[in-house]
Amino acid sequence: MKLIKAIVRPDKVEAVRDAINAEGVTGLTVTEVRGHGKQKGHTAVYRGQEYEVSLLPKFEIEVVVPDRLVESVASAVMTAARTGQIGDGRVFIQPVEQTYRIRTGESDSD
Repeated sequence: MKLIKAIVRPDKVEAVRDAINAEGVTGLTVTEVRGHGKQKGHTAVYRGQEYEVSLLPKFEIEVVVPDRLVESVASAVMTAARTGQIGDGRVFIQPVEQTYRIRTGESDSD
């Protein structure tokens, strides 16, 4: 099993969720985060005052999938989140050794 983490633009969260669901994966976690990559933030104006926004709002979507679905889910996420501009986000894939269902205590190895 693998943990897929995707950092995406706020306006792409619903599209990514729909793409993940279309691949047959129903459970996911979404967290509001802040950060920057190559774009390094931007300048904004509030009430006539100019200020630097260095940590941009993003959303982190986490989903654990069986090994056989990793490539299709990662591809679906990238397709749904892509605008072609700097700041589209990033996808990380990490191994998951084992999971447990809290309610029943059962273990899922795949």
